[in-house]
Formats: sequence, structure tokens, C-alpha cells
Amino acid sequence: MISKAMEPFMAGSSQIRAMFEEGKKMAKVYGKENVYDFSIGNPGLKPPQEVFDAIDEINHELDPLYVHGYPSNAGYESTRKAIADDLNERAGGDFFDVDHIIMSCGAAYSINMINKCIFDPGDKLVVFAPYFVEYGNWARNWGADTLVVPANEALEFDPDAEALREILVPEVKGVMLNNPNNPTGKIYSRKALDAVADVLREAEEKFGHTIYLICDEPYRELVYNDADVPFPGDYYADSLIAYSWSKSLSMPGDRIGYVAVPKCAEGHEELSQALVVAGRVLGGTNAPTIQELIVERCLKSRSDLDYYKRNAHDLYEIVSEAGLECIYPQGAFYMWIKSPVENEYEFVQAAKEERILITPGSAFAGPGWVRASFCGSNEMIHRSRESWINLGKKFFPEKHQ
Repeated sequence: MISKAMEPFMAGSSQIRAMFEEGKKMAKVYGKENVYDFSIGNPGLKPPQEVFDAIDEINHELDPLYVHGYPSNAGYESTRKAIADDLNERAGGDFFDVDHIIMSCGAAYSINMINKCIFDPGDKLVVFAPYFVEYGNWARNWGADTLVVPANEALEFDPDAEALREILVPEVKGVMLNNPNNPTGKIYSRKALDAVADVLREAEEKFGHTIYLICDEPYRELVYNDADVPFPGDYYADSLIAYSWSKSLSMPGDRIGYVAVPKCAEGHEELSQALVVAGRVLGGTNAPTIQELIVERCLKSRSDLDYYKRNAHDLYEIVSEAGLECIYPQGAFYMWIKSPVENEYEFVQAAKEERILITPGSAFAGPGWVRASFCGSNEMIHRSRESWINLGKKFFPEKHQ
């Protein structure tokens, strides 16, 4: 028998993964080439060449005892120093040093490390809808409840600072921010971020304790316009960054990331030490050593941004041609599409009948919308055109006469 504590996680098992598994079943029936899977954010690119060059160097030029032995729990000092220097260069300030970078097994693990360090049972996490559903599960791991700030379509899905003010209570110890955003593809405006920061500073003063802004940033490098993605410490001092190379280097299976604690954050020294211990007591011991050494050598490398940019453009053209309303992605690799019917599950089912797999917005606390991931092949996107057009005809026959 499973534990009582596990039961709510089982009940809320991911709809995203469910669609992914559905796609594999459909591929056996219709053929893989005839199923158009936009359900999951699994990068369709191989890592850049620099990653393979780094692997060759590590395997052939470094001491195997160094490569395969235990590093410090925080990670190799050379790796953490390189990351701190790179972050300071990109952020344009002296925000980080080697002792405030803690390597991890990806952004999800980083967030769990942070949650372990800041939450006690009964504390609360605030998230902005629509949001990645696992945030609530990861807070629940440590006995924290989740408060959801409703999406504000009038603000074009920017975080609603006034709604945040209304929802804050003394038990709030953390606020989650994902920028660029999954599922909307939105890059939050500096104006909206400054407004959020003002509200949080007011709340810290009112409640008499720190409220950390937990910034989940695996899509930071995936930007398709000239929009600025500000570094969190630049607009709110008490910020913590959870990062992963899953997207920027197309390495989701390698599980490598970090937590970065800006020197301006309250209690940054103690918190950095606590994060090291958290990584150990959670069972991670340390981040994978080879992956640490790879990313140290590839900090300036990126996956092919033009690939995703072209996919975003082409899918937007096809979805718009079908008569559907959608938001043009500014970042990440997701398109947020308005359901033509109130219950988006009906739309998802109709799409499935056309062998298109998309994820219901309710899986992200965004009812009435759906998410389409465009990180697969451009050829698949174009093969799906007829199915998208047929889907549009079902809901907007007048547009296709």
C-alpha cells in the first residue's frame, strides 16, 4: 500500500504526460508520421557541437578519478566560479560569487531544494496562473499550500500585482515566477515585474519576514524578439534563481542545473549553506559530475534559436489560418491558443480526432485555453497543417467557405 501522503500526488498525476503517452498509443495505430504531437516540451534539437567537444575533452584529457569521483556537495568549484562570472557579466553587476552557486540535478530539483530551505508545514507559496502544475506538488512536498493569482487576460497574461496584493497573507514565504513563461510563451514586462517587486517589499515590511521570489528560468535564452528578460536580483533583492540547461543546450535527460542566490538576498550566506545541505539530505549528494564539467565549458553555447523561431512563426501561421486565436510566442517553445468553446477539453478531444495532441489549459490553471509545444520538427508542423485546418472548420465553418 502506498502512503497516505502520496495519494494526492497520484490523484493529480500530470495531464501533460498523459497526452504524451496517448501520442505513443496513437502512433502505433496511425503511424508515427500521421500523429502530430504538440503535447510535451521535449527539445527536438540535439545539443550543440560544443557539448560533444566538451565530452571528448573530459573523457580524454582529464583525470578519470577527478571526473568520476565525488566533488563537493555544492559542485566543482571551477564550474560554480565560471557560472557566477558568466551571470555577473550577463546581469551587468556584482550579484553572485562561487559560494552562492549550488549545482543541482536540474531546475525541478533546484526548486525542491529551495522549498526545503524556506517552507515549514502550513506556509504558503504563491503562483501566477497559468503556471506549471508541478509547482504546487513541489510545495506540498514540504507541507506548504499553494495560493493562485488568477490570470488577467486584460494584462496580456503579465503577472497581476494588484491581485497579488489581495492574496498575500503572513504565511506566504515564497512567490514563484517563470519567465519566459510556460505555458503562454509570454515574456513578462519590466513594468509588471517592478509592480510585483513593490508589492512584495510592502508585504515583507508588513509581515516582518522575508518573502523570496523563486525564479524558474530554464527558458531564459529562448527569446524570439528584442524583449529584455531582466535578472531577478536587479528588480527584487530577495530573489532565488533555479536554472537548468535542459532547454538552452537541449539536455533535458542529463539533469543538470543550479540554484543561484544573489548577494543582495536576505540571509544569502546561511541560505546558500542550507541549500548545499538540502541537496545532500534530499538524496542527490551532488549534481552529475560529467554534466557539471560539460556546462562549465559550454556557458556561451546555445541550441539553434532560429530553429525554434521558425517553428513559432510557422505554427502561428497555420493555427491562424485555421481561424483560431492564439498568442504569438515571445519566448520558451509554447503557443497559447484560445479554445473556441468554453470547455477546452472538448477542443482537445476534437483535436485528437484530427490526430493533433495539445494540452488543456486547465492543466496550468488556465481554463479556456490550450498549450501547443512547437519544439518538435518543422517538417511535422507543416505535415499537421491539413489537420489544423480541418479542426478550424469544425468550429468556424463560416471562415472556410
